[in-house]
Amino acid sequence: MKQRWMSGRRAATAAAGALALGATLTMQSAAAAPAPNAAPMSAASAGRLAHRIDATLADRTAGSYYDAKTKKLIVNVVDAATADAVRTAGAQPRTVKHSMAQLDSAKRELKARASIPGTAWSMDPVSNTVVVKADRTVTGTRLAQLDKAVRDLGDSVTLKRTAGRFQPLISGGDAIWGSNARCSLGFNVTVGGQPYFLTAGHCGNAVSNWSDQQGGSEIAVTEASTFPGHDYALVRYTSDIDHPSAVDLYDGSSQQISGAGDATVGEQVQRSGSTTGVNGGQVTGLDATVTYAEGQVDGLIDTTVCAEPGDSGGSLFDGSTALGLTSGGSGDCSSGGETFFQPVPEALQAYGAQIG
Repeated sequence: MKQRWMSGRRAATAAAGALALGATLTMQSAAAAPAPNAAPMSAASAGRLAHRIDATLADRTAGSYYDAKTKKLIVNVVDAATADAVRTAGAQPRTVKHSMAQLDSAKRELKARASIPGTAWSMDPVSNTVVVKADRTVTGTRLAQLDKAVRDLGDSVTLKRTAGRFQPLISGGDAIWGSNARCSLGFNVTVGGQPYFLTAGHCGNAVSNWSDQQGGSEIAVTEASTFPGHDYALVRYTSDIDHPSAVDLYDGSSQQISGAGDATVGEQVQRSGSTTGVNGGQVTGLDATVTYAEGQVDGLIDTTVCAEPGDSGGSLFDGSTALGLTSGGSGDCSSGGETFFQPVPEALQAYGAQIG
């Protein structure tokens, strides 16, 4: 039988509100304190350190990111005592203007006043602002509403426009199929020792029975699906086929997946999907909020990775670590674009699943 890797698929219905960007980020001038203990590290190590610092210092920091040039974790702070704690932990502190409390307050205000289809926002630790994105569908009174909300929040928020349109990346084609839709398989998992796979929630909403070829016999059924709010689905295998813990690299080889982890801003990542194969890019934001036409999704990973219709549900990974499931975005893999991903750890927790 055909092996089931991990990719991305498409769902029958339709277009969602997309979003995108355009202006220039105003970089926050920062005074980086000397960090004799900040040794060079990998992006994966930086991510683990960031998680420990977040757990220890809670909201005393204002976000962090991995600097690929210096190979150090940069942690934003607003006071000297926190800078000392960050330095002691082995990261490099960077003094910024806006605290995490101020940025979180801006995000709450945006959610209350600017939840408009075709918009999205996430905290950008490099610019120390909340970056708001508006796609080409945001015009007229809706654009005026967004502009006012952004202006009222001052320099804690940056507005960007794009010529593109953000939408869930669903399409017709091959890969894992429903009767009228195609998406991509994300990651093979187990629940109670039984084989399942994860894909996007908007794919699971659209299709109950899945095949590994158009018009083929059933190989799996959707058991649970959440979209909007989140964007993940759990699909149970119903046929005796291979389901390796690996991602298809579309060159005759695969990447073994040994576990799941949290993405880090600045991390270089790869995405595998049934329309465009494997493409890479960088994580630019975490805990992103996207308002599609179908509804709002919170807690997403924002990246510079390209994707196209049919890549929905596909795998975002860094080496052997599963990071995300393709949700939606704008652009394409010819001109570039932006793609949002549902974090895998959240989906695993929701379903009591394990990678494998």
